[in-house]
Amino acid sequence: MPTTPVNTSTLPVTSTPTMRAVVQSSYGDADVLRLERLDRPEPGAGEVLLRVHAAGLDRGAWHVMTGKPYLLRLAFGLRAPKQPVPGLDVAGTVVAVGEAVTRFAPGDEVFGFGSGTYAEYALAREDRLAPKPADLTFEQAAVVPVSAVTALHALCDVGRVEAGQRVLVIGASGGVGSYAVQLAVALGAEVTGVCSTANVDYVRALGARHVVDRLHEDFADGTRHYDLVLDIGGNPTLSRLRRALTPTGTAVLTGGEEGGSFSGGMSRQLRAVAWSPFLRQRLAMFVTPQRATDLERLREHLEAGTVVPSVSRAYPLEGVPEAMRRLAAGDVRGKVAITV
Repeated sequence: MPTTPVNTSTLPVTSTPTMRAVVQSSYGDADVLRLERLDRPEPGAGEVLLRVHAAGLDRGAWHVMTGKPYLLRLAFGLRAPKQPVPGLDVAGTVVAVGEAVTRFAPGDEVFGFGSGTYAEYALAREDRLAPKPADLTFEQAAVVPVSAVTALHALCDVGRVEAGQRVLVIGASGGVGSYAVQLAVALGAEVTGVCSTANVDYVRALGARHVVDRLHEDFADGTRHYDLVLDIGGNPTLSRLRRALTPTGTAVLTGGEEGGSFSGGMSRQLRAVAWSPFLRQRLAMFVTPQRATDLERLREHLEAGTVVPSVSRAYPLEGVPEAMRRLAAGDVRGKVAITV
């Protein structure tokens, strides 16, 4: 029996699902960010696709947006970001998994390090995610990965903090600093935080026993010396950091927002590492890793309540440019979340 020919012009056209995402096609200030509709990504081997519920804002995202210092462009793209959608921190629900993924399945709530997380959907490697702590909101979980893992490594893996030690946290009211203060207290250290006048009460509430108002006091005036100094996004000279240390103390430098356009604060960190072998004191720097094992270490503190994410404000996707402006102006206490 003959079949009736199919009129293909009347068939529905299948298309790739789309999503809203923040996009930048060049380096610059917050004006380069715009909200667009893109094709939804598909997970490859070892990857999961997440429905993003929240993402975190950190200083690293600002550096990628501006392309400064220029040395960073060797990794992120010389003329424009290789990844047009910014964002690294993420908390969301697994939608689909790629080949060889065994730790997660659709429906799982997770948090960790993703790629292009200022969007409705984002990809993440399986080994960079962990189950979301049940008692945390998605906004709270999303602001943990970059900043809290940085604080964890600065204190434990590089700084080798021990109970009873005196720890100084420079930049104690910021994203990394707010975690560093809480973690150091949880590990039994006596913590002194350095911050501006407006944030003194906030840093004390995080658990710091002493607070130095950087606008009116000098942490390196010689009245107190510390076993471990965490310099988070600060810019004191290496000689001032050394004056604050005990004769065999350790200073860990992470971040740093001043310096030349080419290398920025990294030049100070590299000088510190070059000096360190010739000193009794130890000066160190590091690059924050992106590993599920570190997220699991933090989960113990998050679930015990010894570390509580401090979300000062949340912005929708269309508010990312304004959030970046607030961050650049130093008008952020604790962490900022992007809700999706």
